[in-house]
Amino acid sequence: MTQHVQGGALSGNLSTLKVVAMVVAAAAPLGAVLGMVPLTLFLGAGASTPVMYVFAGIILLLFSVGYAAISQHVSGAGGFYDYIARGLGRVPAAGAGLVAVVAYNAMTLALVSGVGYFASLNMHDMAGIDVPWWLFSFVSTAIIAVLGYRSAELAGSILRILITLELGILLVLVLAIIAQKGAAAFPLVSLDPTAIFTTGSVGLGLMFALSSFIGFESAAIYAEETADPQKSIPQATYLTVIVVSLFFALVSWVTIGALGVEKAADVARDMQGGVYFMLSDMFVGKGLSVVLSLTVVTSLFASQLALHNASSRYMYAIGREKLLPHWLGHAHQIRKTPSRASVVQTAITVAAIIFYAGLGLDPYLQMTTSMIGLGTLGIFILQAAASIAIVAYFWTRREPANPMVIIGPAIAAVMLVLASALTIQNFKVLTGATSDWIYVVPFVLLAIALAGAAYALWLRSKYPTVYAAIGTLSDIEALPG
Repeated sequence: MTQHVQGGALSGNLSTLKVVAMVVAAAAPLGAVLGMVPLTLFLGAGASTPVMYVFAGIILLLFSVGYAAISQHVSGAGGFYDYIARGLGRVPAAGAGLVAVVAYNAMTLALVSGVGYFASLNMHDMAGIDVPWWLFSFVSTAIIAVLGYRSAELAGSILRILITLELGILLVLVLAIIAQKGAAAFPLVSLDPTAIFTTGSVGLGLMFALSSFIGFESAAIYAEETADPQKSIPQATYLTVIVVSLFFALVSWVTIGALGVEKAADVARDMQGGVYFMLSDMFVGKGLSVVLSLTVVTSLFASQLALHNASSRYMYAIGREKLLPHWLGHAHQIRKTPSRASVVQTAITVAAIIFYAGLGLDPYLQMTTSMIGLGTLGIFILQAAASIAIVAYFWTRREPANPMVIIGPAIAAVMLVLASALTIQNFKVLTGATSDWIYVVPFVLLAIALAGAAYALWLRSKYPTVYAAIGTLSDIEALPG
């Protein structure tokens, strides 16, 4: 039976490629290459880094088998929140919904400070002008406020251009290295999966590799704005995982070839994100390095836009089911976008910029890194919980016939739980923090999850009708048309 969604449902005509653009943008491939590949080289998988990225892709493809199957039954703006409600129940879903809002907000804040930091750095290096980071952050937030308020189709069109630009810049560098190094750009030792046990840390390698895919799971939140969600959402998910996995494997493999197998880890340790600017100078020239510097800013802007959209849709989804103020769960009457949630998301971002700038805190060391840690851990936990929920959903329904729909997510659940545990254990490494106080952050997520669950139990006791609505507005049958 079709349910009536108070405040109106979202709607749109997103194509598969536009969904892919928003999902890939959320992963910020250029930023992840500059930030994560060097860490994986000297702290994680070492010379086996390319294999680790392929391994991470396989784990997420196994998850995606169940993800694609459940999207045929459950398709709404709540994404993982909806899946967890159907597989594990309303109480866990309430906790997961609040964790999702906090995690995606944290990632958005990490990116807005990153945009400000790198834009300010570029302005100083290229023009000798000192402009405070928060000014650039305010400008990017203002642009995103307009785009986030309007349809996702406009954002998708812009993101397709920005993603093509950042992937293209890296491919130019990769092709230049291959042209000059030849077969040496592809050292065979990197294809040996057993080498990781002697050249690196399996656990840290897995954590860094999986963190490079953060955002791939956000395809589900655009289901209500997609012309054919039962087709486009699974396609977008598979395509994103495959593209990101192969792209990172290729870039990291050629990086090792360019630096030399014996020297790669040491150079990555010494230069970290500067590795690619050095390689750009060596194999192409200063001109590409300048373009690369500018593209880092556009990459982070694209990711900020994609994650702003993700955050606002989670707030919309759980707002319309009254886990957050119901006012958030109203779509724009004409645009059919989560306009109110988008405005609130913008307000949160502006408040964070004012807070950090007002206290004179470092935008990168004290905002970007801590927020990335909080967001990454939260999303790992959501991915693991969703994997378990998908297994439970199909196990209890005794369908479909394809056993991989259960086996795939079950294997992924084990690996994602492991990734979550490794992230907690190595939280200081992931965030770059120097104080042990950073280990308080994981407990913040636990407190939020427990608060959500406790609120759901209170609703069950005091407002059973509201409680009964949790996770019920995302049936395929409930969507318009």
